[in-house]
Amino acid sequence: MNLAIHGLEGDIRHGGHINSYYDDPHEAVGKFDFVLANPPFNVNAVDKDRLASDIGAGRRFPFGVPRTDNANMLWIQLFYSSLNDKGRAGFVMANSASDARSSEQEIRKQLIEARAVDVMVAVGPNMFYTVTLPCTLWFLDKGKANHSSPDKGRPGGVSRADTILFIDARHIYRQIDRAHRDWSDAQIGFIANIVRLYRGEAPDYTLGGEEAKAKLVEVFSSSPDKGRLGGVSYRDIPGLCKAATLAEIEAQGWSLNPGRYVGVAPGEAVSDEDFKANLETLNEELEGLNSEALELQTRIAQNVASLLT
Repeated sequence: MNLAIHGLEGDIRHGGHINSYYDDPHEAVGKFDFVLANPPFNVNAVDKDRLASDIGAGRRFPFGVPRTDNANMLWIQLFYSSLNDKGRAGFVMANSASDARSSEQEIRKQLIEARAVDVMVAVGPNMFYTVTLPCTLWFLDKGKANHSSPDKGRPGGVSRADTILFIDARHIYRQIDRAHRDWSDAQIGFIANIVRLYRGEAPDYTLGGEEAKAKLVEVFSSSPDKGRLGGVSYRDIPGLCKAATLAEIEAQGWSLNPGRYVGVAPGEAVSDEDFKANLETLNEELEGLNSEALELQTRIAQNVASLLT
């Protein structure tokens, strides 16, 4: 059915037996201005042989398919490939997609080098009514690649095309009850305005009003007197946000985990949650190194065997 609400038009179709991995009823490649999605995390058992015709530049999976039995990178490419040259996407994703290694790391590297990743936001646990796990919000912007000129207003004068904004919002929340959290309008407005400052845009206090404005001025005011509603400008804030360069991201193994870049605010103790996240990251790196070592050991054994025969 077609839907029009407040000037927005939509074409809503019942999926029936349609599977988004294999079917493209909207012929979506390069078509949309905006994509908003909350896909299922860590889907397995995707028949990758059926994706062969959709792999490659200008297709639905331009960066290839992962060797692992996990569809996170398939979803991310579907959202990316659906955007037009100035399109933007925002979606929720499992934390593991930000740090996964091997073939998933290679796909993530290509996405980063395409200058499409704009903002990454770490979200704490209990923000969903059915899932307690923390997650990450991804924001893509294909038009970002056009912002390639050095920007004197950006930290280090680096162009926006060559940076990604990381926000750690795990400590920003409103407790609803023992098991559920959310963001207030003021908190959403504050986070959104961090992004606007990073992009060189004027703050918008429509959401959150004076409370959001006061918080932004408190943290980002460029005036010596932070009590005044003077000018605000973006800067890296330890424990909150960091505009990382592509060189810094490459040095971190093309990770898009905000915790690797934002750090901890001065005087702030590392929480149990942060410690667990850091430990999981180190353990994942160890597993990757062990896997690479086993593969190298097997290859050496095969080479030695071939020399001895």
